[in-house]
Amino acid sequence: MVRVKICGLTVPEEAEACVQAGAWGIGVVLAPESPRYVDLARATDVLAGVPDHVARVGVFVDAGLFELERAADQIGLTHVQLHGTVDVPGARAATGLAVILAVPFTGPGSVEGAAIGAADLVLFDAAVPGLHGGTGIRLDWAQLAAHRPEYAFGLAGGLRPDNVADAIHMLQPSVVDVSSGVESSPGRKDHVKVDAFMTAVRNA
Repeated sequence: MVRVKICGLTVPEEAEACVQAGAWGIGVVLAPESPRYVDLARATDVLAGVPDHVARVGVFVDAGLFELERAADQIGLTHVQLHGTVDVPGARAATGLAVILAVPFTGPGSVEGAAIGAADLVLFDAAVPGLHGGTGIRLDWAQLAAHRPEYAFGLAGGLRPDNVADAIHMLQPSVVDVSSGVESSPGRKDHVKVDAFMTAVRNA
């Protein structure tokens, strides 16, 4: 089955419910400009009940290596997800963790450029000026399908229970990443939408 990462969790109970629903990974956003931002203390609380077999992903924008290292140690992350200005080898060396490289998809050059970074997973998202994920906007699936990479990649941006199966059939990603598509409001996950999303992925 395609793995599911549910991102932008802000409440411990909702993170645990996402785990129970079958999520592969739980993401917390550590970028202050995001409406789903949590500080280190809150992120620690959100992820405290997430078991070891589930990925615990910290999402960062333009983060320095010291910030990554401190967060990884304090929160107990298994992955760092990098947006904006990134240093994949440096992040891996500083944290000892797997690196997810978030890439705004603007065309074939995005696929080629992402291969250079040697991240553990490339996550393609919609390119929205000034924003880094969580926009609810889809990238051009047809264009990505026409230039589908040979390396493992994830898909984010505008995924919902009613369209994720189509995305999987068209693109065959390794991971689908959802945030706004299963929310009642920014940072608050709706368990009915989460269950519907997971069911759609399983059926796909």
